[in-house]
Amino acid sequence: MASPPLLRSGDSGKLEASIDRLLNEEKQMRLAENVAGTRKAATEILKLCFEAKDWKLLNEQILNLSKKRGQLKQAVQSMVQQAMQYIDQTPDIETRIELIKTLNNVSAGKIYVEIERARLTKKLAKIKEEQGQIAEAADLMQEVAVETFGAMAKTEKIAFILEQVRLCLDRQDYVRAQILSRKINPRVFDADTKKDKKKPKEGDNMVEEAPADIPTLLELKQVYYELMIRYYSHNNEYLEICRSYKAIYDIPSVKENPEQWIPVLRKICWFLVLAPHDPMQSSLLNATLEDKNLSEIPDFKMLLKQVVTMEVIQWTSLWNKYKDEFEKEKSLVGGSLGDKAGEDLKLRVIEHNILVVSKYYSRITLKRLAELLCLSIEEAEKHLSEMVVSKALIAKIDRPSGVVCFQIAKDSNEILNSWAVNLEKLLDLVEKSCHQIHKETMVHKAALRP
Repeated sequence: MASPPLLRSGDSGKLEASIDRLLNEEKQMRLAENVAGTRKAATEILKLCFEAKDWKLLNEQILNLSKKRGQLKQAVQSMVQQAMQYIDQTPDIETRIELIKTLNNVSAGKIYVEIERARLTKKLAKIKEEQGQIAEAADLMQEVAVETFGAMAKTEKIAFILEQVRLCLDRQDYVRAQILSRKINPRVFDADTKKDKKKPKEGDNMVEEAPADIPTLLELKQVYYELMIRYYSHNNEYLEICRSYKAIYDIPSVKENPEQWIPVLRKICWFLVLAPHDPMQSSLLNATLEDKNLSEIPDFKMLLKQVVTMEVIQWTSLWNKYKDEFEKEKSLVGGSLGDKAGEDLKLRVIEHNILVVSKYYSRITLKRLAELLCLSIEEAEKHLSEMVVSKALIAKIDRPSGVVCFQIAKDSNEILNSWAVNLEKLLDLVEKSCHQIHKETMVHKAALRP
């Protein structure tokens, strides 16, 4: 079938005649179940409307053709795909929104155009966001559950979910942002993309190729962890922020460029120091200290060494040395360390100093503890109590006598067991001594014999 000639917007009579002819042809092909013919007739009708720039008629014809009795799936799919190419060529925003809504209505509830529906929703959400309607854009995106789409490319799915998370963070809906982020398993970013893809078997669902504007898996990894940093920053979860920066730091493209990895490594160091002391923090701290790149920023290497070394840190000297570096973070990648970062840094230094004191003292007066911490007695007692409650430390305070005891209280069974062990050791020593005395006696007697 030859394509009809290009029609101008004024040739309304010719346009209607051409459409009527194509509609009759489409009906014959549809009733004959001729897929190629029906698809061609339907797309030609849309093409005529587009060339005539009659957007209202285009919307009407899309709805009309999709509602025809016994309409073929392939024809509907081709119509939606063809009309999607016209979205960016619409004269104004209102026309664009109307066309997207029409296509959304056509694709609603049809599994064979679910990917097209997801892409249309993303386009509409972007328009809403540009108009400043963040909440509406986020609601639109959340209506689509792309994780259930078998035919959609993995990178496109991840990009779509990350867009959902970003919009939730923009509207400060942190609970929903966390729920959506859990749909992405971080291990998916570590998959080897260079491996040859298995050829699909006959009968398997074919996975579509991702559009050209979708980022690569490693670029999506960086976007994912940047969004996670935004989420964790809301609750000042320093250790999780540090782990997110560590994941960005391990991306090959970041690690190869000093301009990118130096600011990220600085952030890792700061958040390691800001994170409360626990096994995970200690493990990350020691792993970071072994990083050869840390020698490029010696001040931060010194900072981490101070935290690892079991010695009391003087807060005033530490703050005077690192205050400028702390303020400098605002102008680097990731921005400032947070509103409470300064207070939390001082708190971590106090906690470190209390842990150091507990290593060297079994009993200490509150007055002496306060002197070592450069705090008042009340503040020292408050910080010590908080650490005991959080189970970071075992201690008891005898307030009347003003003494802190760092020894672990033993129950009666442990005391009896320790006595039994000590007695066993004592008897072993007595037995060895008796054996040595007997041996010496026998040697001496042998020497005296003629």
